[in-house]
This record gives sequence, C-alpha cells and structure tokens, in this order.
Amino acid sequence: MTTINLNRYQHVSNTWDEMYISDNHLREQYHKIIGYLENESANDLNKKEELAKRLFMSQGITFTVYDSGEGIEKIFPFDIIPRIITCAEWSFIEKGIKQRLKALNLFLKDVYNNQFIIKDQVIPASLIYSCPHFLREMHQLNVPYDIYIHIAGIDLIRDYDGTFYVLEDNLRTPSGVSYMLENREITKRLFPDLLPQCKVRSVTEYPAILYKNLLALSPRPVANPTIVLLSPGMYNSAYYEHTTLARLMGVELVEGRDLVVRDQKVYMKTTTGLQQVDVIYKRVDDEFIDPLVFNPKSVLGVAGLMSAYRKGNVAIINATGNGVADDKAVYSYVPDMIRYYLNEEPLLKNVPTFSLGNAEHKEYVFQNMHKMVIKKTNESGGYGMLMGHAASEADIENYKKEILKDPRNFIAQPTISLSTAPCYMDGMLQPRRVDLRPYALVGPDGISIVPGGLTRVALKEGSLVVNSSQGGGSKDTWVLAS
Repeated sequence: MTTINLNRYQHVSNTWDEMYISDNHLREQYHKIIGYLENESANDLNKKEELAKRLFMSQGITFTVYDSGEGIEKIFPFDIIPRIITCAEWSFIEKGIKQRLKALNLFLKDVYNNQFIIKDQVIPASLIYSCPHFLREMHQLNVPYDIYIHIAGIDLIRDYDGTFYVLEDNLRTPSGVSYMLENREITKRLFPDLLPQCKVRSVTEYPAILYKNLLALSPRPVANPTIVLLSPGMYNSAYYEHTTLARLMGVELVEGRDLVVRDQKVYMKTTTGLQQVDVIYKRVDDEFIDPLVFNPKSVLGVAGLMSAYRKGNVAIINATGNGVADDKAVYSYVPDMIRYYLNEEPLLKNVPTFSLGNAEHKEYVFQNMHKMVIKKTNESGGYGMLMGHAASEADIENYKKEILKDPRNFIAQPTISLSTAPCYMDGMLQPRRVDLRPYALVGPDGISIVPGGLTRVALKEGSLVVNSSQGGGSKDTWVLAS
C-alpha cells in the first residue's frame, strides 16, 4: 500500500505552498522526494518517523518550556519531510541577508559612536534612548574589527504571492542552530540516498566557520587563543545547544562562576591555575553578564567583565548592546538604514509595522486589532503576542489596557498568512505553516551563511505560531545546488 495520495493534500486558500504551484502541479524541486515517498509504504514511513523520535530522545535533543505544567524538558518535535529551497531562491535570500546585516552593523557602530543617523533625523532619538537594550556603557567602546553582530538568525516568512519578508532580526543570542545541524544528521539516517540525488548543499561547516571567526577575533596575538562559551547553565532553555556547539568547536563550556577578572583581564579557573581567556561566545543576556555594571543580583555573569571588554583585553561575541538593533520598534527603520548607510534599496522586505508609541498608528491599530498581530518589542519565543484574528473581544479589550500602560513597548503587524509546506501527519501529507531562520556568521573576512537554516513548523492545524515554546516543531531545510 502506498502512503502518499496527493489528491488528499488540502491546499490552504490564498497561501503560497512550498510544494505545489497550483491544481496539483508539483514544483520541480519536490519531484524527486515525492517520487520517493510514493514508493514507500505507510509502514516504512511510520518506522522512519519513529526512528527520528528515538534519535531525538536518545541524543537528548530538547528545549525548555518554563510555564508548562508538563515538566521542563521537552523533546523537540521533528517532521520527516524536508522543506526544499531552490538555488535561485537561496541566492536571493543570501544577498538580502548580507545587505541587511551590513546596514545593521553600521547602525550599531554609529548609534554607539557619532549617532549620525539620529542627527540626520532618520531615526527618532526618543526611540533609541527609550530602548531598554540601548546600553550607554557601550558608548565609544572599540569592538574588534568594528563587528558588533558576529552571529545572526534572520527570521523569514513568505506571503501568499511567494514574496520573502523579514519577520524579525535576532542579533543578541540567536538560538536554534543546533537543531538545524541535528535535523540534517537525522535526515541523513532517514533518506541517505536522496540527499546526494537531489544535490542538497551541506550545513555541517557551521561550527568550523564560527570557530575560525572566533579565533580571528582574539585581541592577543597568540597561536592558540583561549575561547570559551559562556552559558547560564543547565536550566537555560538552550542548554542543549550550548553543549553541542562547545563540543563541535572544541572549546570550553563555562558558567560565570568559572571565570574571574584580574587586572582587567578575564581568566578561567582550571585545575592547573588561572588561564587567560581571549574570546567569550556569550549565551547570557546582557543584563546578567556583569553584576558591577548591570543587574547587581546576577550570579550568571562575571564581576568586572565590562572593564576587561572596554580595555580591549577580551572579545565578546555577540557584542553587548546589540539589542537596540533587534528591538521590534527599531525593526521598522531597517529599510531606512539600508538606504542611509549603503545607498541601496532593500532586497528583502519588512512586514508593514505600526509602532504603538505613535498616536496615529495606535489609533489605526485599535480600530483594526482583529486583523493584526500585536507583539511586545523586546519579547521572544512567541510570548506576549496577540493574534487578533483568533482573539475574543474580551482578549482584545484586555490587551488594549496593557498597551495603554506603555505604548512604546508594543508593535502591530498585519496578519501574514505564512507559506505552507507538506508535513507527514497521521499517515498522510498535510500542509502546515512554516518560517525560515538562516544563520549568518560575520568575521573579519566577511559574511558567511551556511545554505539552509532552521525551518520551524506550526504543527497545529490552522496555527500561524511556529515557536517551539508555543507548540511548534521543525524540519530539515534543503538548499539545492545549481
């Protein structure tokens, strides 16, 4: 008995489908995988699905949901059908992300130094100074090679006509890359012959590129700089990723208590004494990294770290203070940054965005909340959102009261349908909404983007929310060679 009956695939109206053009005409990039699936029995595919679950379980590939009553650790849901991107599509995405990151990096350098973009009234000063992640401690602090954004995860979605939009920029401690790497390893086990047949490009170079960049950022001219990954510890939602990346790069995984600052230099405590640290890959939020400068109650950071950073004795990746560039209210100005700093038109579009600190925007949004997605400007993980189309009148009224307490803290965007991709569910292919987070690495030699990324899936039928903390999962992302 064959599994895949394409006639049962239920298209979602007014939505771009990654597999279908229209009227059951497959896109060319899906021909081989669908041909393969049509020759597999339901039993074989169910076995593959079960094998994937066992592999995730045995390798401890988990994430943490803090407000769930089901326990802290959860296995990350994985769909066995890959999301496929053509060479031409990827080339466009890659150019668009590189352009965007160049402008965002120039913005961070400018906003912490000369502030030309504020003086020229491209961005309101009030918007920058009211951002909780704008750190005055970074003012005129020299960062190596003027690189503030070393690692970025840029969230992309597709509208009903196939246009790519940037949903948000993750420039502080972007997470999820370990799932991209593990998804590929598991797909190699499930479909070993298909990857070479389809000429799928590799993502496994990511840790090597990151390690090379970290070495190059060392402030000390030594043959073997000491690199550490600073983690908040095992109770952090991304701790699995911290351990994975440290292992793949061959660097020490440390917590704040493992480091100490002496004479404005950072040292790691070892069994043979103190060892000077040159580069810190920081996976701790800025407000916790130095209790002498930021949150005095923090036990996650290192007292005196900012002093060593300002002195130029240690490189911190990503730079502290990057949150001012991925604040969701500042996001709406990124196209203006591209025009201002690069004198170019943006390749990747922004989703139209209304800042509720603006009285006219707020009035319009309040009249159209059922058509909007409302977000807090500095939340992540899908928390604090209102999906207007699915909210009750009571929910909307309560949310309006929250907005009125601090309008600057909210933005609104029209509901975009998100493209659908085929997922193997209940023994058949069903469309589910997806987004894409490619990962860019910026070093002294330029910007590298491994061909792929994390495709997140809204596993609930009809849902537009792909965040793992809100019931989403992921799938492998295949970028095809030319």
